[in-house]
Amino acid sequence: MPIFRSQDGTRLAYSVMAKEADRSGGAGGEPLLCVPGGPMRASAYLGDLGGLAGRRRLVMLDLRGTGGSDRPADTTTYRCDRQVDDVEALRRHLGLERVDLLAHSAGGDLAILYAVAHPQRVRSLVLIAGRARALGVDFTVEHRREAAALRKGEPWFAAGRDAFEAVWAGSASEADWEAVVPFFYGRWDAAARAHAAREVAETNEEAAELYASPEAFAPEAAREVVAGLEARVLVLAGELDGGPSPRVAEEIAGMFPRGTAVVQPGAGHFPWLDDPRWFAEAVAGFLERRPGGD
Repeated sequence: MPIFRSQDGTRLAYSVMAKEADRSGGAGGEPLLCVPGGPMRASAYLGDLGGLAGRRRLVMLDLRGTGGSDRPADTTTYRCDRQVDDVEALRRHLGLERVDLLAHSAGGDLAILYAVAHPQRVRSLVLIAGRARALGVDFTVEHRREAAALRKGEPWFAAGRDAFEAVWAGSASEADWEAVVPFFYGRWDAAARAHAAREVAETNEEAAELYASPEAFAPEAAREVVAGLEARVLVLAGELDGGPSPRVAEEIAGMFPRGTAVVQPGAGHFPWLDDPRWFAEAVAGFLERRPGGD
């Protein structure tokens, strides 16, 4: 994996996924910087984002302490606001004047904070099931319950519902945590099971605990900046996801002057697994539409 150093000297890794003919950045190989969620899960779980690598050159960052990236000497730098410098260091390393930035789930906070700190460097922002605590938006238990109720016809629903309530009551067992996993996938099939099974091994739990520390966020100040952001923003939500639900995705998109929300039918929290073709077309189509020569 290619390596670069962030401002504090930490060695960070990234991988590049693209059509073979486009690996040098030729036609159709324009880079798309991808920030994983988890929080703090190695970028391998993103795969090729449903075939999006056939349309863009995906630059997959392993956040510090995950995947091929080193653990930092200072663990407070696991906070997502402190990792903004890592994204900027990657932009500089790649020699890009402006970036198209994609983030999934908890990675949404890091991507938003990057756009707040470096608004002139962001050409477009794609939030896939993106969290927006950075803007003062969070997902409530009721949001989760509403999404869970959509799965009543699933064979695992009864056990999952009871486990769901145990999780939110703070009394969940390990079995309960396992039982709620199907809620995160639009289809609980073999591919989803394999994807979910890798989560623990791919996640830095210590870093995950620190990533969204309250001190990382200043929502009012962040909202003032994004209110003037020139970048085009796509917020893609799964129809069956509770974090964010489609209506919360609309709320997030509405905070950006050029924000758009789309809902992927039948999708959960990992929409590229549920319908790869629909997902890749939606994201690539958005990125390829650049009115006014953006």
